[in-house]
Amino acid sequence: MKKYFDRISRWILFSAGFFVVACSSTTGGNRDLEMPDGVSAVGEIPCPEGYTRVAAEKSDFAAYLRLLPFKEENVVLLYNGEKKGNQNANYAVIKMDVGKKDLQQCADAVMRLRAEYLYEQKRYSEIAFCFTSGDTARFSKYIEGYRSKVSGNNVSWVKTGTEGNTYEQFRNYLDMVFMYAGTASLEKELKVVESLGEILPGDVFIKGGSPGHAVIVADVAVNAEGKKVFMLAQSYMPAQEIHVLVNPTDETLSPWYVAENNGRLITPEWDFSYKALKRF
Repeated sequence: MKKYFDRISRWILFSAGFFVVACSSTTGGNRDLEMPDGVSAVGEIPCPEGYTRVAAEKSDFAAYLRLLPFKEENVVLLYNGEKKGNQNANYAVIKMDVGKKDLQQCADAVMRLRAEYLYEQKRYSEIAFCFTSGDTARFSKYIEGYRSKVSGNNVSWVKTGTEGNTYEQFRNYLDMVFMYAGTASLEKELKVVESLGEILPGDVFIKGGSPGHAVIVADVAVNAEGKKVFMLAQSYMPAQEIHVLVNPTDETLSPWYVAENNGRLITPEWDFSYKALKRF
């Protein structure tokens, strides 16, 4: 594996031919950037009429996602502080740092949210993600001071770092993961969700490859007939703040999407097959 050489195009090249390419970006005009009145977190976005949020325990990933707070200004910023060119995709922007490097893109944002949830619960041994090479980066080893050493397409772990599980070390670990993982590796890690009717908060629509993209299911609601709707959140390229997506095909339902196997899932900046739904 070679050191990544172009963060703008998000290539991570391996000497054996492996690579990661993040999602390509689009640009567009600005829509009304007013935040929804009275809504300050994912779980406060009103459900469509007749729907209620699926049940979740306080310790569930769903509960964590619902507590994610929003920025007051509905403007997506890039890692360098500049505004994203396309402000038409975001319904609301999650209040979470994106870092100072062009690292936290689409699959990275999914891994970030999952890792933040596990870190908050001190479930350190469960924080682990695969590099595109197939090697697993475990936070539990990072805590012990082990750091990745890359030679060609081989990854070894050498005890050269400081031991500890501070939040700063956790973020440094994630930056390492973001550098060497992506949609191709994450898609292989996740388990297939057989039916869209089984969709849950924390599930992921993902297309691995070059190019590829990933969005996370931020919340799910159900009606008395058992029909479900869901919300999506993403980061994109260049690295940018995570944001809840609008529904570009149904403004009256937005930001919710109907969970039905009909055609393709059309999001503001990517289309997915409904069979692309996976789970941690």
